[in-house]
Amino acid sequence: MRLLLPAGTTETALIDGISAAGAAPELMEHTPSADVEILEYGEPTMAPVTPVSPSGCPTPAAVTRAVREVIDFDVSVVDAGLAQPTAAPTVDLGVEPGADIRDSEAVPDADAIFDRAHAYGTGLPDDRLVIGETVPGGTTTALGVLTALGEPGEVSSSLPSNPIERKRRVVDEALAASDLEAGDCEGQPIEVIRAVGDPVQATVAGIAAGALESGIDVTLAGGTQMVAVATILRHADVDAPLSIATTSFVEAEQGDRLGDICDRLNCDLTVTDPGFDEREHVPMKRYCTGEAKEGVAMGGALSLVPEGEMAAVRERFETVCARLGIEGEDRGADSGEDAKETSFDSNSDSDSNSDPTLDPEGDHAP
Repeated sequence: MRLLLPAGTTETALIDGISAAGAAPELMEHTPSADVEILEYGEPTMAPVTPVSPSGCPTPAAVTRAVREVIDFDVSVVDAGLAQPTAAPTVDLGVEPGADIRDSEAVPDADAIFDRAHAYGTGLPDDRLVIGETVPGGTTTALGVLTALGEPGEVSSSLPSNPIERKRRVVDEALAASDLEAGDCEGQPIEVIRAVGDPVQATVAGIAAGALESGIDVTLAGGTQMVAVATILRHADVDAPLSIATTSFVEAEQGDRLGDICDRLNCDLTVTDPGFDEREHVPMKRYCTGEAKEGVAMGGALSLVPEGEMAAVRERFETVCARLGIEGEDRGADSGEDAKETSFDSNSDSDSNSDPTLDPEGDHAP
């Protein structure tokens, strides 16, 4: 079994009020690079940020890393449009960062990205593949894709209060810029990515399609962003069995909608509760109150934990947080001048309308 993590960026995350890192976009674009370093090494090494919210909620990369330290699994990172370099080893498919979806073309070479990713997916030697993602602004591009394909569904957020109306306004502007209306791209999945998607979607969809074609068991690890990828695959006439694995935090926000759309897409759904409510640990409490929820293959990694081992994952998560300089004290909503947290917009459900204090000199590896 291999966990595959495509990581990339889109200028959509720079739209005012869309990205939680809006105060310092030059730091935000390092977030996917930091996520993959945390997953690979346990902490950032080259990236100058540690993704954590002002209230003390770390990136889901910390959870996925905790699972990996408990049960171990192979990881491969795919450069799906990184704007900044990373020290983690990556598979280079020649993918560039995505443009603002309000431009006429968000991913001009979507077809070429899909084809290269498909070829990579068909050549993988694994029997089972868990595919995650990390891309700031990704829930907004997911909403754009679902809308242009004419599919119902709402997307999640890293905040307890989802700024969904703000995202809808951005998507409306994006469709207008591409001379599209809702549903115009039905049956045209590559065109929808080109118009209002992001390069990570093209990469994940291509890899998944190629792997499924080769008989590999594929699980899409994530929440509403992976619902968008599954929708792309179904509109591309990929009808092979497909699974989505996410967290109880996404299910708590989405309710029956998540299961309903998975049924419509003929996708098996696995929801895992990590039991964070059982510990007196601030980062865990932040997840329980609705921050972060998912990303960096968190739900997929948690679904791999054997029965009886989740307590060990919670203990290891506390260790990872301490390593990242997140000591677990309750800082509240305002981080103040001495804040150690940096940009937090790392994952599938990480779009928000917050404006955190960003400090590149936090207690992380140089």
